Amino acid sequence: MYAIVEIAGQQFKVAKDQKVFVHRLAGEEGDKVSFDKVLLTADGDKVTLGAPAIDGAQVGAKITRHLRGDKVIVFKKKRRKGYRVKNGHRQSLTEIVIESIVASGAKKAAPKKEAKKAAPKTEKKVEAKAAAPKKAEAPKKAAPKKSAKADDLKKIEGIGPKIAETLKANGIVTFADLAKADSKNIAEFIKDVRGNHVPDTWPKQAEMAADGKWDELKEWQDKLDGGIEK
Repeated sequence: MYAIVEIAGQQFKVAKDQKVFVHRLAGEEGDKVSFDKVLLTADGDKVTLGAPAIDGAQVGAKITRHLRGDKVIVFKKKRRKGYRVKNGHRQSLTEIVIESIVASGAKKAAPKKEAKKAAPKTEKKVEAKAAAPKKAEAPKKAAPKKSAKADDLKKIEGIGPKIAETLKANGIVTFADLAKADSKNIAEFIKDVRGNHVPDTWPKQAEMAADGKWDELKEWQDKLDGGIEK
């Protein structure tokens, strides 16, 4: 007997005692898990097809271990832009062993109910016999100043759209911000986008852009490759 079941967004053909690697599941090693989205079951010539899932069908399994998959290299390049990004990724996985396949009659696990928080008791205010003196009105706070208009950070050689969005999400929105930023902080911000490497030319390029020295900046950028001096 086998079944086709959806686990963590993926579909698998499983049979009893089979080991399956799926996307990371919540739970500890040795925990029992069950999956209700069974799309098909087959027992010999008897095949049951769900619409989309079979009501009452269930696949039971046991978590054996958590691990990470093999490294996958993702390389991106833009012609004549000096843009090259190389990243590695290892998917978090969970190994499970199929223990049972129930074609019908299985009960779905009831969702856990969150405990209701007791409402804080409100103290009754005692009315004062004499009228309390009016409090002086607090001075109105000045309206906060509008933030400076964001600059197009992609004009800096070596900064692409993703890095620009990441920098803006971390408060670096103008050329002046980038010119004053610490390279260690920038490396921490963009480590998931292009790794920890930050070209030393970024702050200097940003300073020239903030000062409006576009001709000098363009002449210098022609000598750079991905923000790095050739």
